[in-house]
Amino acid sequence: MQDKYARTRLLLGEAGMEKLAASRVAVFGLGGVGSYAVEALVRSGIGAIDLIDHDTVCESNINRQLYATEKTIGRYKVDVAAERIKEIDPNIKVRTYPIFYLPETADRFDFSEYDYVVDAIDTLTGKLALAAQAADAGVPIISSMGAGNKLDPTAFEVADIFETSICPLARVMRRELRRLGITRLKVVYSKECFVCPVGGGIDRRRRGDPRSDRSIAPA
Repeated sequence: MQDKYARTRLLLGEAGMEKLAASRVAVFGLGGVGSYAVEALVRSGIGAIDLIDHDTVCESNINRQLYATEKTIGRYKVDVAAERIKEIDPNIKVRTYPIFYLPETADRFDFSEYDYVVDAIDTLTGKLALAAQAADAGVPIISSMGAGNKLDPTAFEVADIFETSICPLARVMRRELRRLGITRLKVVYSKECFVCPVGGGIDRRRRGDPRSDRSIAPA
């Protein structure tokens, strides 16, 4: 008898599906990276998921973010995401946190509850705090690096951050992680050089200037 996860079960097997159903994943940031990460997790059969993002949907999000439509402009991304999840599978346990994750708010989250953490936020201080909190709790984490003004999807790689190159955000992260005593961090990054925006006028954040506290990834 088929169900909504029948095709996934063919790939992962019954034991794999049971493991997914028993897992809780936290996704920090619901922009161009995080929204699609949530979608993939939900459609794969995750049992519980935490959504963390303080932003509301704006019109400029529509070109790249899953939850951004004319109807959702002005609404909290976590609320729109939760509604979509329930439409896909009402049995998934969803917790929403409409707050910014920063060192000052890190104590709101008990990482011992998580089986995996997805870092899709775009502030350096927040990314470092997430990496440190996950390391302290012994929870696996994957962190997204900068991808703004890049066009080649084949240039993406998954690697340890200390094996990365080209990406300016990863370079700064490596330095700061060493200072924190963190020796490994799985990341998604691109070796593609950024494309100069039409009309020029690149600011520091778009260039991925390490002096900026923002990554070049549009969130």
